[in-house]
Amino acid sequence: MSFKGSQAYDNDDFFENYMARRKREESPNERIETPVFLEKLGDVTGKHILDLGCGDARFGYELLQKGCTHFQGVDGSKNMVEAANKVLEGTNGSVAHFPLKRWDFEKHTYDVVMSRLVFHYIEDLQTIFDQVYKTLADQGQLIFSVQHPVLTSSIESAAKSSKKSNWIVDDYFNTGQRVEPWIEEQVIKYHRTTEDYFAMLKRSGFSIEDISECSPKPENFSSEEEYERRMRIPLFLIFSCRK
Repeated sequence: MSFKGSQAYDNDDFFENYMARRKREESPNERIETPVFLEKLGDVTGKHILDLGCGDARFGYELLQKGCTHFQGVDGSKNMVEAANKVLEGTNGSVAHFPLKRWDFEKHTYDVVMSRLVFHYIEDLQTIFDQVYKTLADQGQLIFSVQHPVLTSSIESAAKSSKKSNWIVDDYFNTGQRVEPWIEEQVIKYHRTTEDYFAMLKRSGFSIEDISECSPKPENFSSEEEYERRMRIPLFLIFSCRK
């Protein structure tokens, strides 16, 4: 069986394995992607933020602690929403259980729309970008990360052990669906080139302010060996855009 989008996280075994991976000390999400994402996000004081695919909302909780006025998370996984409700309890944050394609994107509502490592699971991403543009206030910011296209291009590297020492980049310009083995399941992703993301954002009306491939910083690693390994290939791609 292949899981599409948030469906995978409602498999209890998959969910538990995923959460354990995310919390491990050398998680590349925390060591590489999170610092860059926070830098691009900037000061969130007084802002209304929508997080598409918010997961357990730990990041939303952090933004509320940094002065965000209201955090609205959306996630298609029941397990993730239950975890997020516990994290956000007693805060000015909330989470809704909806697939992104069914979420009601109200007009001119949010100062920031963000998404972390979700959009490569969405087939009709152009529609999502169009809806995000609609729901942002004037001069609002869209910031999102995706798995880097050099990784989504070929599934051969994903089939290797977790401690990879080399990676295969192939079929880069043959975009579309990939079925990738991940945490002992088959997960559907959609490969796009960097140029594809850029063009789709422009079609929706966005001005692209910055992109980052999240170059690792040695001070974020406790292991020099792990830092050197992560310097070999980009894992993440972040876009910062303005309405």
